[in-house]
Amino acid sequence: MRHIIQNLRSLLAYHIRRLHNAPATCDDTLVDEAFTMASSESDSHPTMSDIRLFPLADFVGLLGGTYEYDREHSSWVAETLFLSLAEADEDEDGTKKMGTIVELAAAMKQTVENASHEKKLELLKAYPDLCGKVEALPAESQVEQGRAGLQTLTDEERARFLSLNSAYRTKFGFPFILAVRNVTKYTVLASVEGRVGNSQEVEFVAALKQVHKIAWMRLLAAVRIKEPAGFLTCHVFDTANGTPAANMRILLHKLLDDGERVLVGEFVTNLDGRLPGGPALKGVDFQVGVYEWTFFAGDYFARIGTPMSGTPFLDVVPLRFGIDNPEDHFHVPLLVSPWSFSTYRGS
Repeated sequence: MRHIIQNLRSLLAYHIRRLHNAPATCDDTLVDEAFTMASSESDSHPTMSDIRLFPLADFVGLLGGTYEYDREHSSWVAETLFLSLAEADEDEDGTKKMGTIVELAAAMKQTVENASHEKKLELLKAYPDLCGKVEALPAESQVEQGRAGLQTLTDEERARFLSLNSAYRTKFGFPFILAVRNVTKYTVLASVEGRVGNSQEVEFVAALKQVHKIAWMRLLAAVRIKEPAGFLTCHVFDTANGTPAANMRILLHKLLDDGERVLVGEFVTNLDGRLPGGPALKGVDFQVGVYEWTFFAGDYFARIGTPMSGTPFLDVVPLRFGIDNPEDHFHVPLLVSPWSFSTYRGS
């Protein structure tokens, strides 16, 4: 944990000094204040233990906008869930069950699924149009759409999207909905092009799936997880020689929203092709986000004498992946030869 904090602090220091046009030797006061402020803001979010003790008003105040922002349209999800828990799902001490954010998300999703078709349609209609005017969007939607680059569409792209979105709304009776927090504008355009041809029944289900996905990501941003149960592991297998890839050097970086890369760890595989010392990330280090393994496959094959071309077809192999659930085990392995590689999400 210490090395991650040091790397993040160094990155923060760099940006603060660049903003203030200050030399690298300047006083660290600004850095300390900013780092403390960032840490305090993160710590201010309630934990699941806090939420279990919330009265109705606080419960709805925190979670009422998880399913869209207009609380007049969607606070019923949080309110209905709270009342159902209060009636039938309490521990002996009177506190509500649901020990994890996964259980909370599942309970909110089930609340929506149990609602009438009319209520679900009302929920879908509450979502704002993508690529709408920035000033007309709720704050969270501005962040989500901004990260997808929807405010940087070219005139041609915007015209194409607005045309498709209009056809979509006319056909289905609700706006095109997509969880855009971690996608690009190209994904958005491709998705609306693909989904506008769906039947009414198929698209209604597809839109609700996106609504649940958006709700999950908003929960992750709203709830503090003190000690994540998930962890990250890796295994490298040499498919050219049919053996574990021992003594291969691996780097792990976390990619920040602004494109910066923070070194999280450096490893050398053991005789079984695994990371020595167990998971690469666990506990408080295991955070939702985008990561990248870097495998030095060329060095490994050179060490063991496996023939390669003069200009190696595969030398350094980067593997970018996302961690979406702080409670899951993510196993991200590499199967590699001098000519090919593959991976998969294991557990």
